[in-house]
Amino acid sequence: MSNSWTRREFLLGAGAMASGAALSSCQISADRSAQGLTEEARAIAPVIRSEELEKPDITVGYVPVNDCAPFAIAWKKGFFRKYGLNVRLSREASWATSRDGLIFGRLDASPVVSGAVTNARIGAEGARHAPLCAGMVIHRHGNAMTMNKDMWDFGLRPWHEYNGDLETFGKQFRTYFDNQPPERRVWAVVLSSAIYEYFARYLSAAAGVDPLKEFRIIIVPPPQMVTNMRIGSMQAYMVAEPWNTRAITGNMNVGFTFAQGKEIWLGHPDRLLGVMESFITQYPKTYRSLLKAMIEACQYCGKPENSAEVATLITERSFTGAKPKKGPVDKFTRPGIVGEYNYGGFDGKKRVISSADTTLFFDLPNDFPKQPGEHSTFMWRSRSLWLMTQAARWGQIEDIPKDANQIAAQGWRTDIYREVAADLGIACPKDDYKVEPPEAFIDQKGFDPSDPVGYLNSFEIRANRPTAIYMS
Repeated sequence: MSNSWTRREFLLGAGAMASGAALSSCQISADRSAQGLTEEARAIAPVIRSEELEKPDITVGYVPVNDCAPFAIAWKKGFFRKYGLNVRLSREASWATSRDGLIFGRLDASPVVSGAVTNARIGAEGARHAPLCAGMVIHRHGNAMTMNKDMWDFGLRPWHEYNGDLETFGKQFRTYFDNQPPERRVWAVVLSSAIYEYFARYLSAAAGVDPLKEFRIIIVPPPQMVTNMRIGSMQAYMVAEPWNTRAITGNMNVGFTFAQGKEIWLGHPDRLLGVMESFITQYPKTYRSLLKAMIEACQYCGKPENSAEVATLITERSFTGAKPKKGPVDKFTRPGIVGEYNYGGFDGKKRVISSADTTLFFDLPNDFPKQPGEHSTFMWRSRSLWLMTQAARWGQIEDIPKDANQIAAQGWRTDIYREVAADLGIACPKDDYKVEPPEAFIDQKGFDPSDPVGYLNSFEIRANRPTAIYMS
């Protein structure tokens, strides 16, 4: 299969994009954003007065997936108000609009997919070139890869059933692709030049299938993933919950979860709180208030005793709107938040795995690998370097930038995070960089940030120059 699109392939991809765009436009025209102040928020006594801030009235975006939880909590529980902020929440139709809303000034702050900040700064193909910044991680994990029923019927199963045997899975995966026509080699992700695309490509390459030559990646907004899989626009997708859980048997019956993102890279950052660099420089007090409010919201979401409440809250129409017609109101949102994760399947077997690290909002479980003082919202700049290696690996940039460390420092504002965390009495790791051990990755290939070029060159499957077409 060549890298160039046939007319048939282009029309199939465009059709999927058009259906997603049409439905997304309906969401935009009927504003479903959370409005006003809750009674709980009104009861909060601010510790910072609005008059003390340069810009107390700000617009903050969020996308209708589970990781909108800290935004919902910060609004509902009054954490924004506590720190002098009058926040108007804006429900975004996709991760592209969430990112572009920052770049074009419609939003003051918004969550962005990991990779969006780094790639905006390096000008990766598929990313808008802009001085984006992030001061904290919203959460780690909380996403998954869904495969359709045809892949199940072919013999593919959830990754944990292979017991780490990448060779066996690779042979099955290779055989599956060898038996598919071009129009049935399509994977969907939520944004180009971001971690979900990298995970889809990373897994494929680890299994011996070249993602640059053997299948196509299209961009679909999260709420449209299940519908587009049902109509056959793609065979697999990667997205944040609850849009994997909605696909499984007992729900929409169109697919099964192959792997959670944590099974590709344990501990990976999923979502960052993005702003433009100008927002930090023009409104330093406002920015620090925003970080404090969001850190406290993440702490709230991360407490096990609050998980059920959070899972229910985000089912509201203003947030995910993921309410089933039958069954518990949190049927879709609960697995990813509480950690009772159901991989699904079409053989009647129960595949529910309980885990404390399904979605990490703040505290890391006792048995989770971590550094002293580490918690989920802390940003490791070394992970920005890992994202650069993937941009280079897949041809979105020609080479890893020579000033990669400087770019990481400019975009991932760990320095400001430490300052804010200290004000809140939160300890942080002393370093900005750490080695990712081999056991953290599905292919057992560790990452040493002191040698990103050597790491990149260690992969047999990689691009030498930009070759793919992206739409976002």
